[in-house]
Amino acid sequence: MTTPQPEFLPGTLYLLILRTLASGPMHGYAIAKRIRAASRDALAVEEGSLYPALNRMLVKGWLAAEWGVSETNRKARFYRLTPAGRKQLHQEAAEFNRLIAAIGLVMKEA
Repeated sequence: MTTPQPEFLPGTLYLLILRTLASGPMHGYAIAKRIRAASRDALAVEEGSLYPALNRMLVKGWLAAEWGVSETNRKARFYRLTPAGRKQLHQEAAEFNRLIAAIGLVMKEA
């Protein structure tokens, strides 16, 4: 039996992808795998969410992509942050930290 995965807070998927790609270019499957590993299996990004998000991020100019060969010798699209993507990462992280701090304040009150 698998444990249901929690829903992402709005906007956090972009943040997780941007943060993951800050360490260097990756293909989609590697991005999802890294997020899952870094969260100790608490977060699983499904293909139906990941690839549309990556495409939206390409359109926004936050990512660039090129075709290459994966570690399993398969053709894969590798994504990397652009300068605009690095700037967006900093903005998204700052907003996320403000949100977490605000939630923490409310939880203290309860």
